[in-house]
Amino acid sequence: MENNIGKIKACLIAFGTALTAWLGALAIPVYLLVGCNLIDYFTGLSAAPFRDQKRNSRTGIKGIIKKIAMWVLVLIGFFIDMLLAYLADTVGWTLPISYAVAALVCVWLIANELLSIIENISDIGIDVPFLRPLVEWVKGKAETAGKLEDSKKE
Repeated sequence: MENNIGKIKACLIAFGTALTAWLGALAIPVYLLVGCNLIDYFTGLSAAPFRDQKRNSRTGIKGIIKKIAMWVLVLIGFFIDMLLAYLADTVGWTLPISYAVAALVCVWLIANELLSIIENISDIGIDVPFLRPLVEWVKGKAETAGKLEDSKKE
């Protein structure tokens, strides 16, 4: 039995190491987003009775679809990063950072998830007023970083 547990641990460690190496610069934002997705889902379920909402499978499925849509946005950011890397390689440019768009999408989504978690916890009855402005500031920085300047302006 102990031998099987050791093998399972070794497989999990190998998988986690390989995944982290493959994600590279995206590893931390991706892991944070997964954690925030889970915490938001479960705090939302916990806050439902405090909001006089019924928990049902339809609401749960909508929440899961929303989380899947978030991951589609991260994938779109990854695709944009791959296009930029291909373009840079084709014309001989050197990109200063890899996975910048996907990381930016992750940071923005993490901020949204954190705001939702704070709202859920507040609805349960625990208020932490200093966290909301801090997370909104981070979200604003991500939004500002994602804006492109209009090259046609004079």
